[in-house]
Amino acid sequence: MTNEKKVRCVGETHVNRFREIVGEAHVYTEEETLNQYGHDETEQLSYLPEIVIKPRTAVEISEILKICNKELIPVTPRGAGTGLSGGALPYKGGVVISTERMNRILQIDEQNLQVITEPGVITGVLQEAVKEKGLFYPPDPASRDSCFIGGNIAENSGGPRALKYGVVKDYVLNLEVVLPDGSIIWTGANVLKNATGYNLTQLIVGSEGTLGIVTKIVLKLLSMPKYDLLMLVPFPTLEKAGEAVSAIFSAGFTPSSLELMEEDALRIVSKTTPDLTVPLSPETEAQLIIEVDGNHKEILMSEIEAISELLTKYDAGEIYFAEDEQQKSALWQARRKVAEVVKLNGFTIEEDTVVPRAALPALIRGVKTLGKQYNFDTVCYGHAGDGNLHIRIRKEGIKNSGADPEMVKILRSLFELVKDLGGTISAEHGIGLVQKSYMDIVMSEKHFQLMRDIKKAFDPNNILNTGKIFDS
Repeated sequence: MTNEKKVRCVGETHVNRFREIVGEAHVYTEEETLNQYGHDETEQLSYLPEIVIKPRTAVEISEILKICNKELIPVTPRGAGTGLSGGALPYKGGVVISTERMNRILQIDEQNLQVITEPGVITGVLQEAVKEKGLFYPPDPASRDSCFIGGNIAENSGGPRALKYGVVKDYVLNLEVVLPDGSIIWTGANVLKNATGYNLTQLIVGSEGTLGIVTKIVLKLLSMPKYDLLMLVPFPTLEKAGEAVSAIFSAGFTPSSLELMEEDALRIVSKTTPDLTVPLSPETEAQLIIEVDGNHKEILMSEIEAISELLTKYDAGEIYFAEDEQQKSALWQARRKVAEVVKLNGFTIEEDTVVPRAALPALIRGVKTLGKQYNFDTVCYGHAGDGNLHIRIRKEGIKNSGADPEMVKILRSLFELVKDLGGTISAEHGIGLVQKSYMDIVMSEKHFQLMRDIKKAFDPNNILNTGKIFDS
């Protein structure tokens, strides 16, 4: 799907002014670049910008936004383009502001356990940099080796370790933000406690680039755990795997990660991951990846053995233990590659549902029932420990979620099931463009009015990432 023909907003005078601000080498109008920045990892959607600008500083972004705000030019902030909800798609054309040149880690404060970073730093690079100091930044989305920390802020990303350690919002202390009118503000303070007025920091986190453009980020860090143990546990059915998840927590265990992968997904991934030597069986429907971490290896060994014993009550098969760092790495690599690989196998539509943990088996059953009812295939995987199930859909002839009335009917049925189970329609991928038409399932008109009022307070001319989350 590509964007319809739009009224051109960016003229030659604008282009010349942008070149004066950031330098000619960092302003792009050629078709090849516009095509590259017209899509992300969301299904198969494309909306072309008129111009791509790559600023280096907050001041440059400020000057760009002043022009765009005055001239009513739509602006789409963009990080690495790894998003799955269309948040970085230039839906209204106009300007794409890419933060990829803002890629420095400015300070690692070992005394206060904080890091100050620019938004264009790759999340995995940031994690490795603080790890060298013995420090730990836990949020680790599947795309950690390519996504930007700024994009993680925009979507309030999570990942496998959110189960024990929380999501991005739990680590953001302060943000430098450029507002749509060009004003530059800090939203908070570099402190662990702050009850000074409204929490603007947490309002920006997860706002999907609709309120401002983040240019500096202050994150809280932890000490790096010394040990981690990892195992892969097979189950004969998805429902049994889901039941086992609740049982682990009811028994008093808190793994650092607890991931679910449908066996079909693991089978597809194994074809592209030679180092993955785990057993695959036609009698297995689902696998759980379970990790525990901490500073005392003997305690972790005891905990993993107790979890293993517990899982036998849920028909768990032979457990695969990752015995060294290479096996652990291969297993995590397989988990992180699932979305990419199943998409290449035709499962192009991904939904990011979340329900209370105990409702996970009911969600899984409901998804499979809907698949039979509407004649579509699914592969399920995700962060089972916090009830976050990623559902990949493949239906003959339909490659994106907005292309067919039948798919709209399918997704409405899915999201109504999620709501009935006490959940909501997105856990960590955001609403962006592709989920906004389903927001009425989980939010009232009063919710929408409050969000529109907030948007208007920040962006009265509605230039910044307009058309995302809700129609303004």
